[in-house]
Amino acid sequence: MTRTLITGGLVITAADEVHADVLIEHGRVVALAAPGTQEWTADRVIDASQKYVIPGGVDAHTHMELPFGGTFASDTFETGTRAAAWGGTTTIVDFAVQAKGEPLRAGLDAWMEKADGNCAVDYAFHMIMSDVNEMTLKEMPKLVELGVSSFKLFMAYPGVFYSDDGQILRAMQVAAGTGGLIMMHAENGIAIDVLVEQALARGETDPRYHGEVRKALLEAEATHRAIQLARVAGSPLYVVHVSAEEAVAELAAARDLGLPVFGETCPQYLFLSTDNLAEPDFEGAKYVCST
Repeated sequence: MTRTLITGGLVITAADEVHADVLIEHGRVVALAAPGTQEWTADRVIDASQKYVIPGGVDAHTHMELPFGGTFASDTFETGTRAAAWGGTTTIVDFAVQAKGEPLRAGLDAWMEKADGNCAVDYAFHMIMSDVNEMTLKEMPKLVELGVSSFKLFMAYPGVFYSDDGQILRAMQVAAGTGGLIMMHAENGIAIDVLVEQALARGETDPRYHGEVRKALLEAEATHRAIQLARVAGSPLYVVHVSAEEAVAELAAARDLGLPVFGETCPQYLFLSTDNLAEPDFEGAKYVCST
């Protein structure tokens, strides 16, 4: 089947909402026309009267099969992209992971192998840099040439993914010169680890303490620091999974200055609260959403 016609729906584009017929050939939209004004023929005709017709969604931040803390994300590329397709998401951008001591390209190749032949939707990759050094800095332009132009760094998780300010600045400088984009997990991980240690010493192990030790001010501080490092490097910055009002204020201030700074949030930060984490009988653990 190579030609599909969708008739009578309210079409949502990047700029307009308009009632239109949509002609699709070989999986691509090739024409829009006012309803009934074109006598197109098609192998399949879909009546979208009283319905919206929207482009497929792009989920720019997914973690299929991500290893972390001795376990893995529950979704595989097969199960996760099937669920995405059912929900109208037709493209994901997942995160290839560099193992410490290994080249970036080895991590990318490993994730390409995981995804190959298993995805129900289109996919692309960001690159997690867990070991910023002279070798990996030299690899960054090569990955940009391959089409992987975004690199995720972490101000959190010392001993796992953490990069210090010097490593972050160096990566930002390379990104600035090669058209790359630095994505930042902005939390002050060093300070948070102190608060975690102190909470554990007090016996505070209920799920609600997972949120309480991760202070909003420490997210805002790291967001501010990432913005200033990006300004020094002349690099664009994309702050991932913003959860605190104070961090949003830092992003807004940067945007007001005309800086190329962007942010995203996650559904859990819009729908869940500390009340969920405080549910009795350890039920709150279901709502712990580290990213």
